[in-house]
Amino acid sequence: MDDANVILGLLYDRRDFVSMHELGAEVGCSGDSERLQRGLDELRGRGHKIDLEPARGVRLARPIRLDAWLVERGLDTELIGRSVVCFDEVDSTNDVAMGSAAQEGTGGLVVTAESQRAGRGRQGSKWISPPGDGLLFSVLLTDGAELLAHEPTTIASGLAVAEGIEESCSIRCELKWPNDVCIRGEKVAGVLIESRPEGPTRATAIGIGVNVYASPPREAIGRPATHLSDHSEFAERVDLIRSILRRLDYWRGEIMARRHDLLHEQWMRRCGMLHQRVRILSGGVEQVGRVVDISPLEGLVLARDDGGHVHLHAAVSTVLD
Repeated sequence: MDDANVILGLLYDRRDFVSMHELGAEVGCSGDSERLQRGLDELRGRGHKIDLEPARGVRLARPIRLDAWLVERGLDTELIGRSVVCFDEVDSTNDVAMGSAAQEGTGGLVVTAESQRAGRGRQGSKWISPPGDGLLFSVLLTDGAELLAHEPTTIASGLAVAEGIEESCSIRCELKWPNDVCIRGEKVAGVLIESRPEGPTRATAIGIGVNVYASPPREAIGRPATHLSDHSEFAERVDLIRSILRRLDYWRGEIMARRHDLLHEQWMRRCGMLHQRVRILSGGVEQVGRVVDISPLEGLVLARDDGGHVHLHAAVSTVLD
């Protein structure tokens, strides 16, 4: 392991000042201040901000920058997160992920960015997140369409985000079909899933945005929003993305094995829509009624006001209220 990553791992795990003497001992270069300085300079070149106090040592300045080595370190997933790339700014992490789909062995690739020039949500909406304030990333999957259908992937992705937040920040989340994660009724995260044929398989980009240190004003998005640091002192983006990736990896395996019962059970435990009366625009048609169920395979089951039942699919549906 190179010196910069040894230093980064120690500083990240400590989350406080570490003396130069201890850093030198960890790196194995006690007394070689130039070698330590080269390691610190490399971290600065990777975008990390480092606080220095002569009497106390050095520490990583917060918010801690997303770093591929930190995200991949000991992640221990089957597929998702085996390869991570981190950018300062891109148009869209989904676009970058999709652009890699034709390359062999890119399934499970994770693309993160500190900011997006053209970040987007569902139905053409814009995702608003100031640089460094949110967690913005995409996961590329290249499984066959018959094994990784859109409906269960949508359900599983939102659930993985909620579980990741709960695990890393100790905040209880609610799920709003098809793709919103909320805290006390206010949106904290969203998911955008885009797919296209890619040879004999299908490329799917799961785009995820989480408000970590700030959230957009209500007038900018038309609904109340919140951010994690308003609810927990433990909000840290590296921890959060690692938790979400582990849960995504788990649920991908369950979907591929066609085990949907637990997915349904865990999603419904967090569903804030059951038995509520809603208006949903689906395939250009407005449907009004009461939510009966959210199915990983059949979408939202709505008992319409006219007495009929209808299944609405996530890919073509938007909840109006």
